[in-house]
Amino acid sequence: MSTAVPRRHGRWPRALAAGALGAAVLTAAPSADGASARTGAPARTESPVASTSPVTGVTETKVSVRIPLPASVGSRPAQCDWLSYLRYRSSGGPSKSAEADRILVAQPGILEGAGAFDSVARNTVKAAAEKGQHIEFWALDRRSNCLEDNTGIATGDATKAVDYYYRGKRVDGRKFDGFLKSDQVRWLAEVGLERTVRDQYDLLAAELPDQKLRKEKVMCGGHSLGGVLTGVFATWDFDGNKATKADAGFNQCAGYFALDTTIATNLDDLNGSSGTLNGSVLPEGTVPDTGLGFTALQAGLRSGVLPRFLALPVVLNPETMNLLAIGGLAARVAPGAESELLGTVPSNVNIETTSRTMFSKNAATFLTGKPSIRDFRLTNAAVLGTFMDDNSAPLSFIQSSVGLFDGGRIVDKNFPLSNDVQGSPALFGTELKAIPDEPDGPLYTWRNYDRVGAADDPVHRSADGTPFTTAAKEVTDIGELARSLSEQPLDFTEDYFPTKLVTDLYLVDEPQIAGHMPHTEGLKANPSVTFVAGDGILADHIPEDKNPVVLPGYQHLDVITAAPVQNDGKREQIATRLSAFARQP
Repeated sequence: MSTAVPRRHGRWPRALAAGALGAAVLTAAPSADGASARTGAPARTESPVASTSPVTGVTETKVSVRIPLPASVGSRPAQCDWLSYLRYRSSGGPSKSAEADRILVAQPGILEGAGAFDSVARNTVKAAAEKGQHIEFWALDRRSNCLEDNTGIATGDATKAVDYYYRGKRVDGRKFDGFLKSDQVRWLAEVGLERTVRDQYDLLAAELPDQKLRKEKVMCGGHSLGGVLTGVFATWDFDGNKATKADAGFNQCAGYFALDTTIATNLDDLNGSSGTLNGSVLPEGTVPDTGLGFTALQAGLRSGVLPRFLALPVVLNPETMNLLAIGGLAARVAPGAESELLGTVPSNVNIETTSRTMFSKNAATFLTGKPSIRDFRLTNAAVLGTFMDDNSAPLSFIQSSVGLFDGGRIVDKNFPLSNDVQGSPALFGTELKAIPDEPDGPLYTWRNYDRVGAADDPVHRSADGTPFTTAAKEVTDIGELARSLSEQPLDFTEDYFPTKLVTDLYLVDEPQIAGHMPHTEGLKANPSVTFVAGDGILADHIPEDKNPVVLPGYQHLDVITAAPVQNDGKREQIATRLSAFARQP
């Protein structure tokens, strides 16, 4: 069934597989401005999502609700007046969310979208169903994700995706308009902390109108920055009258869950001892460090003096985030095939410098560009591992434990930090870095998480004889990571992350923000569970006061991407413990 609902630029037609799963479900609901009621257009859509996930018994749909931004925000694309989330539920459970036993609502981390939660959502729903409880998991997509054009990824063909994004070829009549610049998204200057938590509140109120039911059944939480956003949500006053508390954020939740983060109203736990987000989770310069107050910062964002979304000239920007999805697509469709991606993507300064940063054995290799990643024969899975595995990727917040290179000689990767230097776990991670060392040589393959330590494992070692990894350090199936990156109708990444969202958190004590957060008791008003990746961004400053569940071997992304069965033969612990937490009365 065709609908009048704006798509996320064509991403989801293939993923929905309407012929196999049926037409989209359209449910009329009151619009925030009444426009839908006047025009007859639907104010809500719910569409089935096809998945190749090995986790059975879970039904996934994409839900979109029309909740327009106020006129004061300014001109924006029509699709940005919709809020979307991925809804996961037990296939044997009730079809109505209000009848579920519990509903877990998750805020993504920085530069992260709803698709990143696919594995933890499926695993948790499945674990609960095995205990006789039918829960739902809602993976939220923040409003700025509406700006992404995922048409090329939706083809299911990496070559077609490259043609679409780089060679001007059309898909279903659509031509790629290019990656957006700051001056094209002026409205993002208004999308900060208040907009983000209010979007969550408005979405919950639209989907579950009964506040008492929300208080009884909704568990609020998130990954990374999503834990801080949950803390802010808990303390926020949504009706402007702090004397009335039914509208307070904490009264929309029955409990809180934190995934490699803490439920807080500031960045202290994520920052660790460095004191700034730039000094820990993100590379220096990602977030403007102006020293300005709220009013001056807002003026800078509105005027365009400050960038309206986070982006660096290389490594972290919309183009490289999109390349992760293309890499995931290639690794999903043909993991063991020799990669053609690196040879077909045109070279530019961004791509060249990013690939050098990710795939240089040492500083000399980075400076000369010889040998480059294009000089090696790598499978599609090995290319994805290059950019996201904890033994290769240089930045901790994009690291997962998906295995190791194989098929040829592997040596120490001493760039951008030498293996002999102990860097900040919050920025560089905790694991030894490895890299292929035979350009124009053998085909380098990828040894998946569950084959590390197998009888045929050659056990690649660092120069000092230490194995680069062990089975106990591997957590995530690279095939499932690839699927989450490229199969979901809502992205794994958030390519246009609003600068204002982070700068607001820096200024959370200023009256323009703090005045909306009078319910400080909200942080402890509900029971909570905190999961910490043992090798993740909190590894050197585990928040013991939160009584955390520490997960050995997990990296920052593993808490949301971990395989359902681990290398010890046991069920994945977050799914087991989180579902048990949700089952509590």
